[in-house]
Amino acid sequence: MKQSVIAKASRINFLNAPIDALSMSETLKKIEEFVHSKRPHQHMAVNVAKIVNLHQDQALYDSVVQSDLINADGLPIVWAARFLGKVIPERVAGIDLMQELIKLSAEKGYRPYFLGAKEEVVKAVVEIAQKKYPALQVAGYTNGYCFQNGGERKIVENIKNSRADILFVALGSPQKEIFIKKYLQEMQVPFCMGVGGSFDVVAGVTKRAPRWMQKSGLEWFYRFIQEPRRMWKRYLVTNSLFIYYVLKEKIRLVCL
Repeated sequence: MKQSVIAKASRINFLNAPIDALSMSETLKKIEEFVHSKRPHQHMAVNVAKIVNLHQDQALYDSVVQSDLINADGLPIVWAARFLGKVIPERVAGIDLMQELIKLSAEKGYRPYFLGAKEEVVKAVVEIAQKKYPALQVAGYTNGYCFQNGGERKIVENIKNSRADILFVALGSPQKEIFIKKYLQEMQVPFCMGVGGSFDVVAGVTKRAPRWMQKSGLEWFYRFIQEPRRMWKRYLVTNSLFIYYVLKEKIRLVCL
């Protein structure tokens, strides 16, 4: 198994999943090191759903544990870790990290590539980023509907030929994690991260929860009330299993 480049002191084990106990600023510093190395690295943001699903999905589990940088994307992860006696300094949400990296790219001359979502959405994300940061050099962008009819092969070649420094992949889970893991070495992008539905939020297709809900750990509930028919089963099952796993681990620790 590939050894992480993150110092062992910063990595904790949370419900059988490794997480790097880093703040946003520490995460950005580490990513800069990745970019300067010119070697490919994979980022992973873990939330409640991913923690639960990796217990049942071997491909997702492998993608998580072999990632070079793993952040806690969700306050419930931070709180549960502390409940189990482990400290994660703060939540590093994928969408916030993406936006910080776009800003950093404009400042440092890094070239990001945007992959995923509908054509009009990813195009809007690029236009919004370039309008906000005129110095931003975009390596390229491709919508998420080009994977059909052998399109995946062409996408990988386009990304490699773009010589991007950072790759944002806005696909569903575990598709984005598996895609990055499968083609990481071939694409040769120094830093690759999945950003899920972040493109839709930036483009204004969907709304992000108000700041107070983000700080209260209720962002998942805001998403639920936006799409109750699609989300009710996911959150009912995953949240219940997450609580079960946490309590089970707490009991195990107490009984040691």
